[in-house]
Amino acid sequence: MIKPPFTISNKMLSLSISITEKITSINQYQSLKRMPILRRNTRIKSVHASLAIEANLLSIDEVRDVISGKAVLGPKQEIQEVKNAYKAYEMIKTFEGYQEEDLLKAHKVLMDLIDDNAGNYRKKGVGVFKKDIPIFIAPPEGIVPQLMKNLFEWLRKDQDTPILIKSCIFHYELVFIHPFMDGNGRTARLWQNILLTKWNPIFEYIPIESQIQKYQDEYYSVIDMSNKEGKSDRFIEFMLKIIDETLSEINLNLKKDTRNISDQVSRLLDIMDPDIPLSANEIMARLGIKSKETLRASYLNPALENGLIKMTIPDKPKSKNQKYIK
Repeated sequence: MIKPPFTISNKMLSLSISITEKITSINQYQSLKRMPILRRNTRIKSVHASLAIEANLLSIDEVRDVISGKAVLGPKQEIQEVKNAYKAYEMIKTFEGYQEEDLLKAHKVLMDLIDDNAGNYRKKGVGVFKKDIPIFIAPPEGIVPQLMKNLFEWLRKDQDTPILIKSCIFHYELVFIHPFMDGNGRTARLWQNILLTKWNPIFEYIPIESQIQKYQDEYYSVIDMSNKEGKSDRFIEFMLKIIDETLSEINLNLKKDTRNISDQVSRLLDIMDPDIPLSANEIMARLGIKSKETLRASYLNPALENGLIKMTIPDKPKSKNQKYIK
């Protein structure tokens, strides 16, 4: 097993402890897990931010429209990037984070109809240039397969490095090896998301990519410094800080949301299953109430106003065929 160059610092350990504590706090808010709309919004934010880092200029509203199947005016490739990325993020739970074959499958999904070599390692040398001056030259194409094999072997066999830190190291090493002709950054960010979600499903709801976008210049700067120093320490500390800050924001928002959700709305959400439409009578039966006025005033209307449920026939709210979906 060939270990990537890194040294675990006190700062990394301190941030890891802080992250773990915040995750414990977030897990107390059961509302997080019962809101599929939040998972979808997280995916949309992640897709938009990760592609924006790669210079995709579609706004988050345009990204949302593309994902919803609406017509959007924009460059064909950027629209395709959104479709591909959303499909890949929707497949997160199907990918085995420790298998090289799945990384290639993910890249194929991300770069479908964009890169003719999607799903395959590059066969050419690549680098990053600024005004024709090389800033970074990736490892030669001939050794890419072995480097990736070594990286996955370490990922599987290293039992000493905490997964929070390992996911950051993998992210950096993938960007450094630059195994693909295109799409390396978005693949690295997706794969860190996969590794973290395998560790704790709560990361389905945490758009780390949005926080990276806020610090985009620093993101590239720490990658560059790590390249020059020959180890990923700075990048690990940066990414742990990003994760910690994202969790802080999630915690704060959850506290606000919880204050705004009544006991009645919480009960309503508890008796509804995601994506299963229920009529008003079915909901009343599950809740054990007999008044439709009470149902509308105390349960349905507040949940609708907060975007926690939606109507199956929104254009005809009083339709006798109306149902409600969580």
